[in-house]
Amino acid sequence: MLGMLGLILSLGLLIYLTMKGINIIIAAILCAVLVALTGGLNLETALTDYYMTGFTSYFASWFLIFLLGAIFGKVMQETKAADSIANWIKNTLGPSRSVFAVVAAAAIMTYGGVSLFVVGFAVYPIAVSLFKLANLPHRFIPAALVFGSISFTMTAPGSPEIQNLIPTEYFGTKPTAGGFIGILIAILIMLTGGWLLGKMVKKAVRNGETFSLPNETSKASNEIAATAELKQVETEPEPEPEQKQLPNVILAILPLVTVIVSLNTLSNFISSTGAALISLASGIALACVIMLPYLQEFWNPLAKGTHDALIAAANTCAVVGFGSVAAQVAAFQTVVDGLVNIPGPPLMGLAIAVTLICGLTGSASGGLGIALPILSPIYLGMGNLDPGAMHRISALASGGLDSLPHNGYVVTTIRAICGETHKRSYGPIFLLSVILPTIALILAVILYSIF
Repeated sequence: MLGMLGLILSLGLLIYLTMKGINIIIAAILCAVLVALTGGLNLETALTDYYMTGFTSYFASWFLIFLLGAIFGKVMQETKAADSIANWIKNTLGPSRSVFAVVAAAAIMTYGGVSLFVVGFAVYPIAVSLFKLANLPHRFIPAALVFGSISFTMTAPGSPEIQNLIPTEYFGTKPTAGGFIGILIAILIMLTGGWLLGKMVKKAVRNGETFSLPNETSKASNEIAATAELKQVETEPEPEPEQKQLPNVILAILPLVTVIVSLNTLSNFISSTGAALISLASGIALACVIMLPYLQEFWNPLAKGTHDALIAAANTCAVVGFGSVAAQVAAFQTVVDGLVNIPGPPLMGLAIAVTLICGLTGSASGGLGIALPILSPIYLGMGNLDPGAMHRISALASGGLDSLPHNGYVVTTIRAICGETHKRSYGPIFLLSVILPTIALILAVILYSIF
């Protein structure tokens, strides 16, 4: 009983400390200490063995993916390729389709392998410009960015995002695993979410809401917004001056296409991790070569990308380390046994387990890193389940409850990028990135169980 109570309290404390802005590495260690003490584990063994083994194992497996993904994002940002794509979508669709334009810009870049945070900062000024011209409520911009970045792009078949790559290691699958059902679920989330977001924005406009920034807007976001307003030249016949200095959109999008195509081609011949490394490296090289005139700095993006990768990887490893300690407590095994033997389709237990762990840790990749080493041998041992279905269910499950208020990307998007508040803007995010993907996950479990 004490072990179960400690497990629940430690997970609750991790959420609380994260939402309070406490460094996730410190928070994870404190919570690991709590779960070890209440679970009857030797504290030294828990920290120096269980915690550090989980931390270093995850780092060794996935740091190069984090590194190349972050560098690719920085190169796309440094060459102005990300700006070129966002501007092209803005000019093609115009203010009348502002919501769809923002979602599309974020989705195209994310599915092409660009870092989530780079996508957010690159698309936000364009979103401000479009929403202001159309006089749409600013509080919906975070929802558009988050929905386009994670709700269907990171969990869809063929995606180069790490949430779609982690299951390949544990189920022996390819990034395209899940077949037609996986594609169908991704399209369903995209279309339904786009419709819901558009409907929410229209309802807010009918209720008298207009474009306005919250009183709490940060200085950084004010500067971004001011820059975006300066770029507004929708009424002018000539393109904006900044656009003349941007690379052609075909050149800008070519590295993204290269990453996707090479990943899903090479994975048929080598490991998915190896294919991801080669495809991201190819995208970086191609972006540098074809957009060399726009690349003012070469070593700087590499240095910034390395810094960002270290932080992102260490933060995720900290959560995995905490999960490794929690996994040694008897209460954790009791929970796992309960989920595995839950009535209904076997895949339902896998879906619930991954969903809960990702939600409690506030990290899709961290939750997968904790759950799959434990669950994959159990479900593979059943012998009658399709590894492709288990892969896609795991990926989809990672993209539901992970978007609760304490999720790192959600917090960064709302506060740092958009200068919004959770009170004003989190409601639409919860509907689009928690409720909708969870419903889609249930549907996926049913379809995979039938077919």
